[in-house]
This record gives sequence, C-alpha cells and structure tokens, in this order.
Amino acid sequence: MSLFECYFVSDLHGKTDRYDKLFDRIGTAPPEAIFIGGDILPFSLKMNKISGGFIDTFLTPGLRHLRDELGANYPKIFIILGNDDPRSEEATIIEAANTGLFEYIHDNKTTLGNWNVYGYSYVPPTPFMLKDWERYDVSRYVDPGCYPPHRGKHTIKVSENELKYSTIKKDLDKLFDNDSLENAVILFHSPPYNTNLDTAALDGKFIDGVPLDPHIGSIAIERFIKERQPLLTLHGHVHESSQITGHWQDKLGATVMFNAAYHGKELSLVKFDLENPEHATREIL
Repeated sequence: MSLFECYFVSDLHGKTDRYDKLFDRIGTAPPEAIFIGGDILPFSLKMNKISGGFIDTFLTPGLRHLRDELGANYPKIFIILGNDDPRSEEATIIEAANTGLFEYIHDNKTTLGNWNVYGYSYVPPTPFMLKDWERYDVSRYVDPGCYPPHRGKHTIKVSENELKYSTIKKDLDKLFDNDSLENAVILFHSPPYNTNLDTAALDGKFIDGVPLDPHIGSIAIERFIKERQPLLTLHGHVHESSQITGHWQDKLGATVMFNAAYHGKELSLVKFDLENPEHATREIL
C-alpha cells in the first residue's frame, strides 16, 4: 500500500471529458496530493478569451463538489499554468486558490508533509504566437521556426525590458537560491532539454535548409536538474514525446522525472508514491 500516493496530470486543455475522468478517480480513490502541470484552459487566441468562463463555471464548481463530498479526505492540489493558458486568467485562478480549493504555485514555494514543492510555468520560445508564458532559455537565442517573446501576443502588459532580457535560467537562480532540494518536488510546464520527455515530431524537418532540433525542452531546466538534483520533477508541454520515445519518465542523475502530457484524446494519469517515486505508473483513461 502506498505511503503517500499522488496523482499528476498535465495539458488537459479544458477538455471536460478529461477533467470528468480525473474528478471521478479523485472521488473514488482520493490521493494525498494532485499536481496539475499547466495548459489547463480551453483558450482561443483568435477570440482572446476563455470559452464559457471555464474556471468559474466548470473547474471551481467541480473541485468544490469534490471537497464537499470528500471532506477531510480532500487532497492537496497544486496548479500552475502553461504556455497555452492566457495570463489574463491568472487573477481568476488566484481568486479560486484563495478559497482553499488548491494552491497556485507558479514561481513560488510551499510544503507537502516532509517535502518542499515548487512551481514554474515558463517555457522556451515556441512557434506559437501567445507569449504570456515564454522566456528566453539561457540566452537570447531562438530556435529556427520559433518566435522570440517580444514578437507575439500578450494578454497582460509586460515591460519591453522583461521581454527582451528575462531568461528561464535567471528565474530558476532566483526561485531556488541556495535551497536544499533533496526533498523537493518541482512542477514545471517545460521538460528538460535532450531527454525522453521533450522529443517533438520534428526529426528530419527543415526551415530554410536548417534542420530542426526535435528536442524542444529547456536547457536551463536540464542544467538546473543536473546541478541541483531535486528529488522529483514533473513536466508537460510536449504531447507526443512519450509516443516517439516510448518513455514518459526519465532520470538525470538521481532526479526522477515524469511527463504527463499525452498525444491522444484520453487522460494520462501518472500515479506515484512520494516515498518511492521511481515506481510510478501511468494510466490512460
């Protein structure tokens, strides 16, 4: 029997059937904690809005119903947003978090029993035009076919200085400082670079004669994990990676890593015991 069972999901993209499956599983077999790793909302960039007020009309009522049913067995829930989630909705997420339904942990640190929990939403520059959650990685380099953070759409006002000079590396240095990470669980949206978790369907493709790198994760996150060796890191963002590589988990040194994003229509549910995360399982529901 698990000592500290947790669920991890990511990239649900506002699909209510996926959420319904997650809520059903929580209701019948509540874990100690749930980690939700970004890209949680049904956003239309063209319409610049969340369809149907998803947070207020679906997500919050669904979690409130679970809390009312489960009482003391209601799990701790940790949430970040992802690069497909407009930052204009962050205030609504924070308002819902203030009711105690979950903790919103982007760029923040909290605790879960004996573990420290951190969250971080930003990803390196992508080919997509919504740039609310994009940062330069370790420098101002941008992969072929991608657009820099200042060339795209933002749903909140961001200074030109922040857009041009902020990096994921600088953010991680500030967030983690000199913390000991041996008992750290980190909820990232981006996977680390050059792993089983960040492989996109780009092999053999070219732009202007330049071959595209199928590894689209963060170099800063990869280096951070190698150097600081947290206990466990959780990732999403690259849906097809597990289909291409055959792996939804990986290790860098002693750090265990999972990617819960999934290429199909189903819900990918990663289950793990924080006392023994290497023996995690994944269900496709």
